[in-house]
Parts: sequence; C-alpha cells; structure tokens
Amino acid sequence: MQRRDKVNYYLDIAETVLERGTCLRRNYGAIIVKNDEIIGTGYSGAPRGRKNCNELGYCIREQLNIPRGTQYERCRSLHAEMNACLSVARRDMIGSSLYLAGKEMKTGEYIQNATSCSMCKRVIINCGIEKVIIRDTKDAYRIIEVSDWIKNDDSLEDQSGY
Repeated sequence: MQRRDKVNYYLDIAETVLERGTCLRRNYGAIIVKNDEIIGTGYSGAPRGRKNCNELGYCIREQLNIPRGTQYERCRSLHAEMNACLSVARRDMIGSSLYLAGKEMKTGEYIQNATSCSMCKRVIINCGIEKVIIRDTKDAYRIIEVSDWIKNDDSLEDQSGY
C-alpha cells in the first residue's frame, strides 16, 4: 500500500471538514496548518445562532439566480476560510498554509477553478498565511503563494459585479 502524500492528506481532511457545511449550493472546508500541525478548521455556514440555509430549505443566492463569484453579501454564510481564520490567533497563523476543498452540493463534484473570494483573500493576507492549497481533483491541487495576491491586487480591478 502506498502512503498518501502530505498535501493530499491535509486536503482529505479539509474535504471531511466541508461535510459540516450547511450551504445548499457549494460547501467548502478549510484547515490551517503550521509546522505540520492543524491549528484551525472552518466550513461554510451561517453565523452562530442564525438559521442555516439547509434549515431554511432555500438559498437566497440561488433563488435570485446570482452568478458564482458575485454579490457575496447576499449569502447567509461565512466562508470556510473566514471561519478557519476566526478560530486561530493571528500570531499563530503567521507563516502557515491554508488547505481548501470545495464541492457542488447537487452533484458532489469538486468545484472547478475554485479560489478564495476577494474578501477571504483580504482576511488570509491579514492573517499572515503564506500559502493556499486548493483541491482540483482527488489527487490534483494548486498551490498559491499569498504574496501573489498582494502583488496582483484584485481590489484595484473593476468591481462592477459587486
């Protein structure tokens, strides 16, 4: 039996975390790892005390036919990356990596071309996280250097879709 590589091991854990998500469209799981130790986890879900979409039985973004990547303020949920970052002190996240896995809820398929939204990117940058590793398939992934998000500031681009 061949041992699972370390990156996919952590992505497998992030994928398990996404199973706690409550979004009816797409669920993500995120884990933060530093010095080969998991220090935080997060999944998509409404703020504590508020009803989740799966409890309400509908997704307002879906009802309004809002396209992916736009109008996140209409969503009830906090994103997995934000929830993971909220569970760890910044001083502990400096130099860490965030592993992210996402699935379409209707099909169970991995989300194609997944990436963090502009708000999550800002949070990740401020937390001092160095790398974001995103699952594309069960074995394939992308490694993003957070310093690239700083250099290529998407907040300076046209934001007319928001």
